[in-house]
Amino acid sequence: MNNILLRFYEGLLTIGICFLHSTSSCSLTFISHHQDCDFPPEVAHGRHEEVIGFRVFIQNEVIYKCDEGYTLVGVAKLSCSSSHWTPAAPQCKALCPKPEIAHAKLSVNKDQYLQAANVTIQCDSGYELDGPQSITCLEDRTWYPGVPKCEWVVPESCEHVGKGRKIMQCLPNPADVKTALELYKYSLEIELLERQIEKATKYTAESPR
Repeated sequence: MNNILLRFYEGLLTIGICFLHSTSSCSLTFISHHQDCDFPPEVAHGRHEEVIGFRVFIQNEVIYKCDEGYTLVGVAKLSCSSSHWTPAAPQCKALCPKPEIAHAKLSVNKDQYLQAANVTIQCDSGYELDGPQSITCLEDRTWYPGVPKCEWVVPESCEHVGKGRKIMQCLPNPADVKTALELYKYSLEIELLERQIEKATKYTAESPR
């Protein structure tokens, strides 16, 4: 059986292999392996873990993992070779959540968006954009300059709405029709009460004393 001798000196791992020729003699061969890489590169929003294992003929290796809400872009595993880590360190890019905007369509419809992604917002018919039309996913997983809203635009013909079918036409959501009709009913009752009060006041003023 061959014997293996390991020896470290100033960051240099020397591996000696004794090849047995007989029970009393062998030829000793030394192989050098550098272990002098600097500390692995730091990656924002990520961390690295050393690959554990007894592998004297294999270079030191680390694997990078990203924090929650970030995704790895590049090669995850780096190796120490000739005093350098190779390949280049990866990056941990932000994943922005989908912007929730009622009554709007997005230029790109996904559950998550990669850092630096741009999204354009188009409001549905009858709605007007309140805020920026284009937003960008930032490193902190927020949208810049902010998520806009789509506001309902009141048609000119609906500024003074009458009763019946026209209410239906002027409301953005048919589910609101019942409420609108009830409010209209109350407004008529108030108007009738005001007329009765006005009539009573006028009658009192004109009555002989």
